[in-house]
Amino acid sequence: MERIIPRSGLFARSFLMLFWAAAAIIMFSGFWSGKTLEEKRAERLQTSNETLQLLYKHAPEAKEMIAKSYGYAAFSNVGVNLVLLSAEGGTGVAHVNGSGMNTYMNMASGGVGFGLGIKDFRAVFLFENKEVFERFVNEGWEANAQADAAAKLADKGDAYGAAITVAPGIRLYKLTQNGLALQATIQGTKYWKDNELNK
Repeated sequence: MERIIPRSGLFARSFLMLFWAAAAIIMFSGFWSGKTLEEKRAERLQTSNETLQLLYKHAPEAKEMIAKSYGYAAFSNVGVNLVLLSAEGGTGVAHVNGSGMNTYMNMASGGVGFGLGIKDFRAVFLFENKEVFERFVNEGWEANAQADAAAKLADKGDAYGAAITVAPGIRLYKLTQNGLALQATIQGTKYWKDNELNK
């Protein structure tokens, strides 16, 4: 007898497959590149710097905000929309302003969206203190639980220019090559340490 899988089950499977496919692409994208760890780190730092320059171009006030923060994390990621499903995968660098320490990180997400194509997104997180920075870096971070909190904080006027508060002590700028994405959404996104580059 043929087994019938409920639509909700198919959707959940598709979502998980998309998420893990994006994560796999990130984790293994540089595996066969032949580049040394130092070369890979240098590429990440260059991309991080390009992301910051793009942010300063579209939101000049961000430069001062970043300087006043405990640290920041800049991510570059590519979003893929296939009719109803979407996936994003990318890499980034988390930086401590005081010590200059860098932590190399990955990100991936899957969700529901309309359209067909690939979009280049950049994200810059600002961290108010050491505690929130280290939790983000060392424990990883998942954006799912933050959507409601962010909406409530936004209602109270807790916004700094184009930056939105996505969790206590964490603000986010999300942008494209064309400018700031003011309706920044990061639901379904996970961030974690790149074990290879942090050796």
